[in-house]
Amino acid sequence: MFLTILQQLTLKHSAVRAILGLPDKDAPTARAPSVEPTSMQPTIPVQNLSPKELLALSVKHLSREEKDQAVLLLKLALERDPEYVKAMVVMGQTLMQKGLMEDAIEYLERAISKLSLAGHPTEVENVDLLILSSQWAGVVYMKQGKKAEGLAHLETIASLKEPEDPKSKAHYFDGLLLLASALFDFGRKAEALKFLKLVVVYNPKYNYLLEELKNEEYDFASNLASSRRRDY
Repeated sequence: MFLTILQQLTLKHSAVRAILGLPDKDAPTARAPSVEPTSMQPTIPVQNLSPKELLALSVKHLSREEKDQAVLLLKLALERDPEYVKAMVVMGQTLMQKGLMEDAIEYLERAISKLSLAGHPTEVENVDLLILSSQWAGVVYMKQGKKAEGLAHLETIASLKEPEDPKSKAHYFDGLLLLASALFDFGRKAEALKFLKLVVVYNPKYNYLLEELKNEEYDFASNLASSRRRDY
């Protein structure tokens, strides 16, 4: 069940697109960043770009599915600023999309470690980064068959206080939905129900999944995966 749902966490997922800074799939394409040349503007060598500008340029490449170019830019950004957590998170997610799970988890674990260095973060962006990096670390470990490690990262999300920021709140409940499905796979139905009930309070459209899990009348796994696909 869980691996089926994890396959839905791609660049099409609104949460992933948001953290990468990608436009909504239905939105008009944005103008190219000013760091790229136009007919009236000379080329700026990437060596002269700041880590933040390199990250922004990598995001543009990701929006065109140019992952290899994005990885090169992200590596350069992290060479310039080894503490740049957002670049670590984006790098981890990008490597995950490329199927490079060992490399992906290295960046995600580094980001999680830095974000959690002084306990749970409180700044809005850092809370959001911790939620998403924990989701993606769970993704990677589950795909590697390391279910206990994956579950531990998803449980980190549940240990956080529910965010007030609307975007972070949406990501938080995405994480709880993944946690519920993982717990169901572990045979921990009571705990899965507890978290799914919280998700339903936030988003009532998942109520039918709650009823199916209670009654076990339907294939909860396939129905949850289908409901996730309808979000894209």
